[in-house]
Amino acid sequence: MTETLAADTRMGRLELRVRDLGAQLAYYADGIGLTPLTDEQGAVTLGLAGVPVVRLTESKDLRPARPGAAGLFHTAVVYRDEQALAATLVSMFTKYPQTYAGSGDHLVSQAFYFTDPEGNGVELYHDRPRESWTWTHGQVAMDTLALDPARFVNDHLGGLDPASLPDATGQLGHVHLSVGDIRSARDFYVSALGFEETLTFHGSALFVSAGGYHHHMAMNVWNSRGAGPRDHTLGMGVVDILVPTADELGRAVERLTFAGHATRHDGRTLSVLDPWNNEIRLAVG
Repeated sequence: MTETLAADTRMGRLELRVRDLGAQLAYYADGIGLTPLTDEQGAVTLGLAGVPVVRLTESKDLRPARPGAAGLFHTAVVYRDEQALAATLVSMFTKYPQTYAGSGDHLVSQAFYFTDPEGNGVELYHDRPRESWTWTHGQVAMDTLALDPARFVNDHLGGLDPASLPDATGQLGHVHLSVGDIRSARDFYVSALGFEETLTFHGSALFVSAGGYHHHMAMNVWNSRGAGPRDHTLGMGVVDILVPTADELGRAVERLTFAGHATRHDGRTLSVLDPWNNEIRLAVG
């Protein structure tokens, strides 16, 4: 049995269940600059240059998650160039400055954090070149160093008008979860699902990926230690992961079934719940 996901596995899109679709759509489109790609009854999928990033699903009857519950820590959008990220920061600080939550130079990337109007974390970031990343015994070096957003904008945008730039390109870079414990997260996301562990941070956070990326998913217990399975609430819905072939999908079914996880597999998509009732869906893409 193949033990890990294929190297060219990547993130698909993240579903967010939202109470006020109009306000959330304005935030992700007018602020972050994602473009609506599909418009269905009660749902909108948005992305960058035609690549889906997030799906907003109106769920007016759902309640917000309880403090300390498992669920979404943040959605992370990765931009392919610093100029596009800088232009997005100008948009966010112009239209939604009150949602800024901080920044960090993580060695492998430069990241800026926000909180959307319904309390969902958002990371906007750019990767440094892979050849500059440092690995020791299979663990990637990451840190959180000071990063001044004004200086970043000035360095990469200067006096250019953001409106004059070409459309930004990027994708869903990673999804970071709040979970109840790291051991159960490792058992599911590494041993069963097939991601490779890339970093364990002081026993309180786990970073995992396919193909040597710094992380496609992460889990921490910083606000949620001991949390049990989630209720059906506002916030994160389905996390989509794209694998390269149908055979790869079949191997994932084998790993998850062997580990005792119930799956739904219709030949095109594979759905499974993690230990906190987060739905993970794999598809060929």
